[in-house]
Amino acid sequence: MEQKVLFNEPFEHVDGNVESTVKGLRYVREFIDQQSHDELINQINLQPWLTELKRRVQHYGYKYSYKSRSVNQSMKIGPLPLWAEQLALLLHNQGFISDKPDQVIVNEYEPGQGIADHVDCVPCFSNTVISLSLGSPCVMELKHKESGVVVPLLLEPRSIVVFQDDARFLWTHGIRARKTDHYEERIIHRRKRISLTFRKVIVAADALTCQISPKK
Repeated sequence: MEQKVLFNEPFEHVDGNVESTVKGLRYVREFIDQQSHDELINQINLQPWLTELKRRVQHYGYKYSYKSRSVNQSMKIGPLPLWAEQLALLLHNQGFISDKPDQVIVNEYEPGQGIADHVDCVPCFSNTVISLSLGSPCVMELKHKESGVVVPLLLEPRSIVVFQDDARFLWTHGIRARKTDHYEERIIHRRKRISLTFRKVIVAADALTCQISPKK
C-alpha cells in the first residue's frame, strides 16, 4: 500500500521581477513541506525508470512519445498513482489549473544534465503546465521566442512553477547542461534533482503531433 503524502498549507506566493516580465508565470516557494518532499523522493525511487533519453524518466497517466511528440488514447497507461493523484488534486483545488492534471512526467537530472529550450507540446496539453522541483536547486532559463530576451529563474526544492498563457506559449524554458549555476552573485553546485511535470492531456481521435516543441 502506498504511503499517504501530507502537504503544507498555506503556501507562499512570491512576486518578483520574473513574474512581472514573463506574463502568465507563477512561482511558489515551499509548496510542499520537507517531510512530503522526502516521502515523494522515496516513492519515486521505488518505481521503475525509463532510459530512452540521456536522463531517466517516468510516465504516469499517459505515455508521451518523444519521437513523434504526440499523445493519443492508445498511450493511456492508467490512473495516476496515489502520490501523484494527491498532488494533481491539490494543484486543481488550489486553483493553479482549471482541469485536474491526468499526465505526469518525472525527470531525473544528475549534475551536468539539462533539457533543451522548449515549449510543451501545444496541441497535446492544455493551457497550464506545472513543474514541482525536488532535490537540488538549479537555474531555469526562460527565453522569449520573438525578442530573444532571456530571464533566469532559480528553481528551489519544494517549489512549483506554473506556465500559463504567454509563459506557456510565447516563452521557451530550458536548463543548461552544466554542473554549477551562477545566480545573483551566488554559485550553486548542482546535486541530483527530480522534477514532476503535471499536465492535462488533450486527446483527439488521432495522434496529436506537436509541430513547435523540441523533444521534452
